[in-house]
Order: sequence, then structure tokens, then C-alpha cells
Amino acid sequence: MKTKGKGFVVLGLGSFGMSLARELAELGCEVVAVDQDKDKVREIADEVSYAMCADIGEPGVLESLGGRNLDGALVATAENLEASIMATISAKEAGIPFVMAKARNRVHESVLDKVGADYVVYPERDMGKRVARILLSNSFKDWIELSPKFSMVETDIPKSWVGKTLLELNLRERYHINVVAVIYADGMTDVILDAKRTLPADSKVVMVGANEDLEQFKDV
Repeated sequence: MKTKGKGFVVLGLGSFGMSLARELAELGCEVVAVDQDKDKVREIADEVSYAMCADIGEPGVLESLGGRNLDGALVATAENLEASIMATISAKEAGIPFVMAKARNRVHESVLDKVGADYVVYPERDMGKRVARILLSNSFKDWIELSPKFSMVETDIPKSWVGKTLLELNLRERYHINVVAVIYADGMTDVILDAKRTLPADSKVVMVGANEDLEQFKDV
């Protein structure tokens, strides 16, 4: 799904920052990528709207980009703690509506929270949780934690659901979960669901619910 008109700056082009910048650009966003490593800037230059070689910890960087015209700033480096913290502060001071920052550890995460980051991501920890949940699940292909209490999961459609409608299955009442998308065998995804349409074989469903309800569902 393309998202025209959204503008983001990705500060730091390590593997995490590179991946973020490329994915956002692929989704149709205007992306500015910034790093002080000329080779990294050169590598991504043709894939984003603008690539800039600069120290992300310098306050003037975001001002030169017109920070107030951006929808979000993604501080994607955590190795240099001072640069990460200063970039987060600068992004907030520049008036950027949403600032996400990558944390190196819990202390770093706490500092980023205190200096105003709207969302702190801790990829190593978060991915560990995600993989552990998938490994312990008998059914789920993917598990994305939305908050400490709620998650979104993807699973092959249970055989007992094939040929039935969401209305018949009454999943909200029976399992306290909601189906938010159906992924068909041909790869097409439907997010505007007709509760009276029968679910086909060889499809997948994406569900949202409380972690405790999803954990119980996997044994159904």
C-alpha cells in the first residue's frame, strides 16, 4: 500500500536505519536519509528522496531540512549515545510531530523517554520477544506486539473455519479476538471484511487480541 505525502527523516544509516529508509521509500513516502558516513549516504542516495552527509547530533541538521514540514523523525542509531540523545532533542525542538528513537539498552531507553521521544524501539529485545512467541506457538506464522498487553498475529486459517463466515464463527464472543485481515492464496489481502463472506481454504488470517487470549487460541 502506497502512502503518498508522508515525509520522514531517518537519522543514522546502520542496518536498522537503512532498512527503515528503504521500506518507507518503497511505501511511497518522501524520505531524507542522514549519516556522516559518505559511503552509506552514497549507497542509499538513489533509493530515497534525498541523502545527506552530516553528523546527526548537530542541532543545525534538522533546521536545514525544514523539520516542521516532516511527519516524523526516526533516530535509527544507538551506538553513539550522545548523538542519539541530541538528535532526539533536536527533532522535538524542530517541531517534528512524531519522533521515534532506537535504544541500545534499558538506561538509554529511559533517557530517550525523558528527553521527549514519542516512541522508543529496542530492536534486539523486541525481536527476541517476537521470535520466542513464534517458537512457542503451534499455529502463528508471525507475532507482532502492539503493546505490553495486546498483539497482532498471522496464522493459516484453521480447517474448522473453512467455508464459514466471520458472523458464524463469532470470534469476538468465543475467543475475544478480532480478525482484521484475510490474506488469500493468490497473495491478495482484504482489510475491508464482509462478515457474511465465507472464508476460503489455503488462506491466512490476521488477528488482534489480548496476549492471554491469543495464547489460549493457539491450542484451539
